[in-house]
Order: sequence, then structure tokens, then C-alpha cells
Amino acid sequence: MNLKNSSKNYLDSLKSLDTEEHIDLAFYRPIGYLWACLAQRLGITPNVITVAAIFIGIGAAVAFYFNSLTINIIGMLLLVWANSFDSADGQLARMTRQYSRLGRILDGLCGDIWFAAIYISIILREIATSPFFAAHTWIIITMAVVTAVCHARQAAMADYYRQMHLYIIKGESGSELESSARLRRRLAEATDFRKRLILKAYICYTVSQEAATPSLQRLRHLIEERYPVGLLPDKLRDDFRQLSLPLMKYTNILSFNWRTIVLFASLLAGHPWVYFAVELTVFNLILIYMVRRHEKICRIMTADIEHGIY
Repeated sequence: MNLKNSSKNYLDSLKSLDTEEHIDLAFYRPIGYLWACLAQRLGITPNVITVAAIFIGIGAAVAFYFNSLTINIIGMLLLVWANSFDSADGQLARMTRQYSRLGRILDGLCGDIWFAAIYISIILREIATSPFFAAHTWIIITMAVVTAVCHARQAAMADYYRQMHLYIIKGESGSELESSARLRRRLAEATDFRKRLILKAYICYTVSQEAATPSLQRLRHLIEERYPVGLLPDKLRDDFRQLSLPLMKYTNILSFNWRTIVLFASLLAGHPWVYFAVELTVFNLILIYMVRRHEKICRIMTADIEHGIY
């Protein structure tokens, strides 16, 4: 019985098996669940775990500066540790129902801070060790800046599509999908300075996601008009899931695990700049394909609803 309860508690700590990545399910989620259980016993909040993950990730980035395989491997282990904490904070939040917009923003910033620090380390390392980049510093700096912009866009869109998938399949309570209109209403009502600052940052983030997905926005607005209480027909849910599920593997590729595989491979090869090259080419091509496919899916679903299929 205890094993059954433990298994159920673990499954409840996951977002959805539809959107979980295979490496996460095999490695990070089980470890994250153990950290979350320990934190729950000690009374540690999800945000505290997130902050700890940020500092551990920064430590990993510092280790990547050194042109030493041993120190780089220590950095890799630190980054794995940091990501297990990043997994634990969300699992703990779901286990204890400690949800907050600040927590979601911190969780999103966590990876951004890691990779910003990693990019700086790679820039400084390449300038210090590569004669070419030492003589052409603008090239490595430009690569890093453009990669950072692309990385942020890739991660934002991958998260948005996962949340849309969960919104259709599990409803509003099972998703963290936001809308800029709703956030602006909350901003107008907010009086606390910190809360207003958080909302303004989140509005900018959400507006950028909405601007890139016009077909998704039309589908979402149509669903909210036709089914205002969120009671979507089962066929609609099933059809959307069937079309959207194959794209979840691309959202996962644009998340942490595959980025770090490329990063670790480039570090082991002694050429960390290669990571930037892969981000700028392969990952951006995946992003373009994912956006175009998902927009097509949304157009199909919108037409079917308008034609009375559901």
C-alpha cells in the first residue's frame, strides 16, 4: 500500500506524462522527487530551492571557464545537480500546492541566469585560449549575444506550447497558460510595488509569446467564447492531443536536457564555441518547424470548431 501511495504521489508531482521529456522521467524527476520530499519534511519552500539552484548553476558556469577537463566535469556535475533542484521546486510546488507567479518567474529565470553565466564563461575562455577569438573578440561576443536571444525565444515558445497542450487536455487548473489581457487587469488592480513589477515583466514575456502565435490566439479565443466554463467536448480534447502530442518532443529538445548534451559534448571536445553554432543553426530550425506546425494545427482546430464538428 505504501508503495502504491508513493507511486501515486510521485506521478502527482509531474506536470503531465504527455509533456515530460524521457531523460527527465528516467533521471531528473525521480531525483527531484526525493529532493522535494526532503524539502517538504524540512519545511523548505519551492522558491528557496529555486534560488539554491541558481547559485549552483552559476558555480557550474564558473567551472566551464577553465580549460581543464577535470574542472569542466565538476562543472557538468554541478549543472546536473542544479537541474535536479530545478526539477524539485516544481514537483514540491505541485505536492504542497504552493503556487505563485513569483515562483513561476523565478523558475523561468533560473535557466536564463545559468546560461547567461555559461555564455560569459565561454566568451572569456575562448578569448583567453583561442588565438582566433583573441584576435576577433567581436565574433565570439556576437555569437554569444545572438545565441542568448535565440535561446530565450526557443525556451519561451517551447514552454508556451506545453502549457497550451495542458490547457486543452487538463483545463485551466492543470495549466500555467496566461493571457496578457488577464495580466493587465491584474496589474490595474495591484497596488504593491513588487507585485506590479513582477506583473509587468510577465506581461512582456506573455505578449512576446502571443505575438508569435496568431493562429493559437484565435483558437484560444474561440474556445473561451464557445466553452466559457472550460467544459470542452471530449472529442475536441482528443483530436487536439492527437495533433499536438507529436510536437512535444520538439518542445523538449528546445529545453534543458538536449542543450546541455550539446554543451557537454563541446566542452569535452575542447571547443565550447561549437555550442553557439549548434544553437544558432539546428535549434533555430527546430523552433521554426515547431511554430509552423503548431500554427497549422491551431488553424485546423479553429476551422473544425467553426464548422460545428464539436
